[in-house]
Amino acid sequence: MVARESAERTLGLMGERMFLAVALDDECRHAVAAHLGAALGERMLPGRPARPESWHITLRFLGDTTAQQADAILAHLDEHLMVDPFRVKLAGLGGFPREKKASVLWIGAVGDLDPLHALAAECETAAQRAGFEPEGRPFHPHVTLSRIRPPTDVRRLVDLVPDSGIPIDVGAVTLYRSLLGSGPARYEVVDTVAL
Repeated sequence: MVARESAERTLGLMGERMFLAVALDDECRHAVAAHLGAALGERMLPGRPARPESWHITLRFLGDTTAQQADAILAHLDEHLMVDPFRVKLAGLGGFPREKKASVLWIGAVGDLDPLHALAAECETAAQRAGFEPEGRPFHPHVTLSRIRPPTDVRRLVDLVPDSGIPIDVGAVTLYRSLLGSGPARYEVVDTVAL
């Protein structure tokens, strides 16, 4: 694990909006952007596109998180993550809650997803032990590309992007804080736990 200051000193005493995720490195982000650009040409992503530097695969959304909870989650992951580094691929667009009326446009993770599901499960355990309620939705690994208001039909857009996979090497779990304001949310790394 990367040496860190106490999350209490980093976060202060007030809770902050946080989540656990797999970060995409620069090479992967550039490959995804190039893949989308080649498939879509001059077409723009609908809605409010996420900044490429903020692209990630969310393992567990936490929401308001105190410094003590963040420390407890990081300590749990440091002790209990038993997954070796692995590789998955990003391929194929989709929409939540469905492509015909999507409020989120995403690119999904494919391949052997068992290690990714194991990471998400350990993040869920860490969150619950730190006092968070159980996650009500099943884990669906993806990278959010755009948030769409009002929801729109993205089926034609989905059909334009081929399913060829872009590799992503997974070697750590990252704890992020969300920085909200005008424009798309920005994310700041609080700490990472290496696999």
